[in-house]
Amino acid sequence: MSGHSKWATIKHKKGALDAKRGQKFTKLIKEISVAAKMGGGDPDSNARLRTAILKARAENMPKDNIDRAIKKGTGEMGATSFFELTYEGYAPGGVAIIVDTLTDNKNRTAADVRSTLSKLGGSLGSTGCVSYMFQTKGVITYDASKYSEEEIFDAALENGAEDVSTEDGIIEVTTTPADFAQVLEAMQKAGFEQDSADINKIADQTVVLDNEKANKVLKIVERLEELDDVQQVSTNMELPDDFVEE
Repeated sequence: MSGHSKWATIKHKKGALDAKRGQKFTKLIKEISVAAKMGGGDPDSNARLRTAILKARAENMPKDNIDRAIKKGTGEMGATSFFELTYEGYAPGGVAIIVDTLTDNKNRTAADVRSTLSKLGGSLGSTGCVSYMFQTKGVITYDASKYSEEEIFDAALENGAEDVSTEDGIIEVTTTPADFAQVLEAMQKAGFEQDSADINKIADQTVVLDNEKANKVLKIVERLEELDDVQQVSTNMELPDDFVEE
């Protein structure tokens, strides 16, 4: 898990300075709408919708935005059809990369992902070329200066989490995707305020890069995440201990 923890730390640091909350909301709204369209607008009977709503609340999305997104999905406010597409490929240094998208235009998304990868030294691969290297996990992070690992560990494990680890000032709780919502809600009720909460693809084994290649991969990830249709980017990159962001 160490490679993921270091990458989560980089994302966390970037997030603290990130002004792209509007773009994050747009992606979450899509996720909520698709979940509502597929399984109905009641989060109690639609686990995917419940999870999407919890992720939106973790980002402090206003309730009105969430309600509108649900109504869009159920067709009460006019419906848009989104397709879930996943692209797999490679970044510099042989790093595996997975790009999860939600789009209303498959051709546009495919062209944007391919172009972004190729311009920055990556390449698109075939379906299944790297996904076998990853597991899907719920990941909830906490500030280690606010809570001890022991108190998070006790509460998380008691409520169904798989593992708890600490690195670079961040306590990371991992869950199965099915238990993510239950664990997050239980931790919130116990008074623990998370820094982030998401369902991520975690690499079974990581690739350690030198500083130059690590920065190239980070640039690819950032550019992909800036695309409107991209929901999530996952890699098996591990940053070097002496990593310096360029």
